[in-house]
Amino acid sequence: MNKTKHALFSYSFIFPSALLTLVLGIYPIAWAFRYMFYDYKGFGTARFTGLANFSRILKDTQFWDSVVNTFVYAGGKLLITIPLALLLAVILNRGLRGRQLLRGIFFMPTVISTAVMAVVFFTIFNSYNGILNQFLIRLGLSDSGVDWLGPKYAMLTVILVAAWGAVGNYMLLFLAGLQNIPEDVYEASSLDGAGKIQQFRYVTLPMLGPVMQMVIMLAIITALKGYESIMVLTEGGPVGKTEVMFLYLYKLFFPVGGSSAAVQVQEFGYGSAVAFVSAVIVGMISLIYFYASRRMNQTD
Repeated sequence: MNKTKHALFSYSFIFPSALLTLVLGIYPIAWAFRYMFYDYKGFGTARFTGLANFSRILKDTQFWDSVVNTFVYAGGKLLITIPLALLLAVILNRGLRGRQLLRGIFFMPTVISTAVMAVVFFTIFNSYNGILNQFLIRLGLSDSGVDWLGPKYAMLTVILVAAWGAVGNYMLLFLAGLQNIPEDVYEASSLDGAGKIQQFRYVTLPMLGPVMQMVIMLAIITALKGYESIMVLTEGGPVGKTEVMFLYLYKLFFPVGGSSAAVQVQEFGYGSAVAFVSAVIVGMISLIYFYASRRMNQTD
């Protein structure tokens, strides 16, 4: 009897999280897996169409353009975020005055709502009366401002906003890794005549390898799935220049009004098929990275 009570007591702690996982995780996946073989608009009767949705994906230029935009967005974000986060971590790992305050400042964007952050940056980068354009005009650096959210600079703008929001999180992970490196290693390398640059290259980077692999993996997955700030800043426009994969998917389930919206009709069946293909793409990129990182570890 005591064992039964103990088991029930233990399962009572597991049950809430298991129920949430079932309702919010497993059930939606099973629902989407079923309807990706149907023509279903969210109302009326679902009509079984077999692989027609996947055949449509192969011909959907908007989706494949969004895939290309996703890789451009993710690549640009990684090229900015990872080196900058590592640089800030190295600087803040030194005995600087106020480093605790600086860590909090750099980490603050991570805890701010993505939607709120994007609204703030919209007021900064607004092409007509944005704060940045007003600043440039007053300095005489521009006559009429720059169209930051136009076809030429929109992707760069959303990448910079995304990098600003992510760099603090990865900085803390790098900082934790740096603080686990023994000081004796640096002292020994100094006795051998190694300078700061040589210590960073031959001591810091190799010993930071496991943390680096984890950070890059998290950054890749987050960048490939990111779309919230883009939805607020540009809605995927102009003319689809910033339409990323998961924003296109979001619009299939929740159509967004406006001239920049690529999708105007709610399509649950086709959206489920797009969700599956998008998940496969993200999974393939993750597997490629895992394979490459393992090969690098074996080589080392």
